[in-house]
Amino acid sequence: MNDPVAVVVLAAGKGTRMKSDLPKVLHTIAGRPMLHHVLAATEPLQAERRVVVLSPGQERVAASIAPIPTAIQHPPRGTGDAVRAAKAELAGFTGTVLVLFGDTPLLTPETLGRMVEMCDGPDGAAFAILGFEHDNPGRYARLVLDDAGNLQKIIEAPDLKDAETEIRLCNGGALAVDGSRLFDWLDRLEPHNAQGEFYLFDLLDFVHEEGRRAGVVWIDPVETMGVDSRAGLAAAEARMQDRLRRRMMEQGVTLVAPETVFLSFDTVIGQDSLVQPHCVFGPGVKIGPKVEIRSFSHLEGAEVGIGARIGPYARLRPGAELGEGVHVGNFVEVKNAHFGDGAKANHLSYVGDAEVGAGANIGAGTITCNYDGFEKHLTEIGAGAFVGSNTALVAPVRIGEGALIGAGSTVTEDVSANDIVAVRGARKVVPGAAVRYRETRAARKAAKKKDS
Repeated sequence: MNDPVAVVVLAAGKGTRMKSDLPKVLHTIAGRPMLHHVLAATEPLQAERRVVVLSPGQERVAASIAPIPTAIQHPPRGTGDAVRAAKAELAGFTGTVLVLFGDTPLLTPETLGRMVEMCDGPDGAAFAILGFEHDNPGRYARLVLDDAGNLQKIIEAPDLKDAETEIRLCNGGALAVDGSRLFDWLDRLEPHNAQGEFYLFDLLDFVHEEGRRAGVVWIDPVETMGVDSRAGLAAAEARMQDRLRRRMMEQGVTLVAPETVFLSFDTVIGQDSLVQPHCVFGPGVKIGPKVEIRSFSHLEGAEVGIGARIGPYARLRPGAELGEGVHVGNFVEVKNAHFGDGAKANHLSYVGDAEVGAGANIGAGTITCNYDGFEKHLTEIGAGAFVGSNTALVAPVRIGEGALIGAGSTVTEDVSANDIVAVRGARKVVPGAAVRYRETRAARKAAKKKDS
């Protein structure tokens, strides 16, 4: 591609059907806001300029995409007027302008590249639109082509007549247009209805008036899915998950039951890893090769080294960094903690704000008591240390290399390397007291029942 590229993303819609205080384009698909998916798809184009058109009061959206500039459309007067709001940001630009919609998170960089390529060079199209075939087009506008395959006209569904109703080629929404003529054409648009709205796709008339060519980039209709309701959000999520799962398996990862595994947009899993059913990967997860993620595990913001084994029912929270061959087992939660190679926490433990040395073993029921009500504190467990079951490590505290902590201990002071420490209260035995205790309780319960 030789011509420079600019991108305008229309995101001024209020999304009232979402019934949400969160702006529509900030609702997430695979852990990323919809608008951010659209912007990410444009990154390989290395666009010279990008601008997002918003409505007044969308400061939250503007903040989420900074430093990408924004333009304000007010009042809302259709898609053509929305693009016109970006005029100042595109002043002097004469390359290809891509106009996209902020609620279409399934657009791919490859498709956008084909649109720009169609418009590239002196013989390129002045107008390129997405098109897809649909057996039941319904409310979609139809695209009419000439014998050479060029776009002749766009007909809105209510305006279809006779044989036009049989057309199955539909308007996919996104547009690539000659930036040197864009705003001259926009200034010539006339209101299209009683609401005084200006329709972007009416630019096609001006393209033909100037004898320029208009084309269609054919795509899978999935890419054009717009989201304007919670049901639409769920449908888009399902499609995105299908895409991510397929890509993961193509990269050499085994998903035993793909439909039960949920991935984020940035999930990385190494070759020959295996993911059992019902696992969830939040944003920021990087898994090395030959890792086994067992069922019902939840990971977010975590890094896992080669050959590790996670779960079942494990939770890795942000800041969890697990080295090679680490085992984190059932009902173990790890947060902001580093495990050295070969370290193990196999059962029913919480390890937070900790450094766990290579080969250390953390017994069932162990807790790093990292929070004092005001601040978080660090627990250090040395290489090869053994922490017995049901141990509380009250941070800040350090367990030296090779140390052994007896089961049931509450450790509040540092333990030196290779020491054995058991911290337990003195045993007190009252013979036969359990019988007297039960008799007393039964008498109180009877008296209370009588009084009521």
